Amino acid sequence: RSYSPRPPRALPSFPTRRSSDLQRYVFPGGRVDRGDARVPCPINLRTDVMDRLTDSTSPARARALAMAAVRETFEETGLVLGVPHGTHIRSRSPHWAPFFDLGVVPALDRLDYFARAITPPNRVRRFDARFFLVDAEYLSGELTGNGELEDLQWVDLAHVKELPLASITALVLQVLAQRLRGQDPEQESTALFRSLRGSELIEH
Repeated sequence: RSYSPRPPRALPSFPTRRSSDLQRYVFPGGRVDRGDARVPCPINLRTDVMDRLTDSTSPARARALAMAAVRETFEETGLVLGVPHGTHIRSRSPHWAPFFDLGVVPALDRLDYFARAITPPNRVRRFDARFFLVDAEYLSGELTGNGELEDLQWVDLAHVKELPLASITALVLQVLAQRLRGQDPEQESTALFRSLRGSELIEH
């Protein structure tokens, strides 16, 4: 998940995917794989990001969540959040081998933990999703992906309401837009999205 404040007069933008089953635009992402917790990475999350993540999970799980965000973004969009490293890292994980073959390692220090969304227990399809941000300046690669997504594109935040969005995607983008405009009083906190009596709530 990323935004870009460049050029200066343009509003930030984000990559979306069109889910074939929901017919709604959502963020790239997915489950944490076993390899996300096992593959080495010489670059750590920033201390403030790790502190916020470990409010609700273990340090090992926090790192795996961040690694999954980097991997899923690469697989689904073709965009690479990585930097060159002196030693070529080899991995038995089929999901990580293509990434490391580029001669880079995940730039976890560029990630910011932004929000978390939890579906209520009475929903058939449940999720507990965490949302990360990264400035598009630190991304490389072409916006292509592995074919899992449809209509993958960058969308200006000024026009995002024109798209059919999943409800949680719309809420996250609303808070993101406020934060980027400096209107979010909880800049150092992590937004938590829950549902109560059918209404979506945002907590800090």
